[in-house]
Amino acid sequence: MMHKHSMTEHQMIGQFLEILQELPGVDVGINRRGAEGSNGNRRYDATIDLQVGGKSIALLIEVKKTVYPRDIHQLLWKFRDVSDSRPERQGNEPLLLLIAESISLGAKELLKKERIGYYDSGGSLYLPAPGAYLYIDKPPPKSLVKSVRSLFSGRRALVLHALLARHQDWFSVKDLAQQVMVSPATTSQVLTELERFDWVVSRGQGPNKERHLREPTALLDAWMQQFAASVRQPNLRRYYVPAIQAATLLERVGEIFNVHHAEYAISYEAAAQRYAPFLSSVSQVRARLLIGKNADAAIADLGARMVNEGANLIIIDAQSPNELLFREQIGDIWLASPVQVYLDLIHGEGRSKEMAEHLRKERIGF
Repeated sequence: MMHKHSMTEHQMIGQFLEILQELPGVDVGINRRGAEGSNGNRRYDATIDLQVGGKSIALLIEVKKTVYPRDIHQLLWKFRDVSDSRPERQGNEPLLLLIAESISLGAKELLKKERIGYYDSGGSLYLPAPGAYLYIDKPPPKSLVKSVRSLFSGRRALVLHALLARHQDWFSVKDLAQQVMVSPATTSQVLTELERFDWVVSRGQGPNKERHLREPTALLDAWMQQFAASVRQPNLRRYYVPAIQAATLLERVGEIFNVHHAEYAISYEAAAQRYAPFLSSVSQVRARLLIGKNADAAIADLGARMVNEGANLIIIDAQSPNELLFREQIGDIWLASPVQVYLDLIHGEGRSKEMAEHLRKERIGF
């Protein structure tokens, strides 16, 4: 009886063989099905005999669909067991290799650290053969890119924001879902995905199970990369507030917004300057402002007029209070969370990226 994934395995192994056959100085031998253990289960999915750099190598192949860092630890135990139990064949050195449709960046790093080869459907190849070193690095497969991108968008991003803002805490799914006003199902899906990246650890069981963000740096790095790659810019309204000097504009804006009970959060350079001073002065204020009558009244009271150029106040319309989550009050001014300010600055121009890194080092701390 054929293995239930045999067609997928054959396709991926076939694609891998085509890549090998195109490489100079590499001769591909027989592709055999993996050996079976005492319980009838295959110990590995296939073996491929190679001639690389004048040496004979037997590739011991494991085939998976998708691989994340959490999966690597289990694979390492299996690979070591396979390697240790494999009969020695003179002049034919064994090399362990993982083939998968998609392998996350973190998983690839772990495999390279252990000198275990890999190949994914995007065409990336790592083959640390004795006497030869083959390495082809290509963009990740579209399926992995789409999966990762969805994790950092919409309501899922609110869960990530909470984890980063309170990265020292432990959370149950229920508590975290209530905090960010996201369904427990979505919250659980995000946490499960982060566990696959090995960024989150857990304790307890069942309803008492809690999670903790173990790798805030890795999560923020990944979010920054996704944020920087996004071409979507927020809708902006540009205003000029007359008769106010740049040095006092932020206080005036905060004062008027507070008087009218308009919910807001200052971001970008003006917020970063308050969290971790970097520039000698900031001439523009950018704020997320919850749309509604209070917001309209505040804008009118400021005497702000819409302009195409020369704006000193830029408003980003917030459709929901969720967009103001984890804001912090410093003095009388509400600032967007340091994480949100950092991500906003990544999209900016001029010295905004330098300011982002300064904020991350001095205020965020990871």
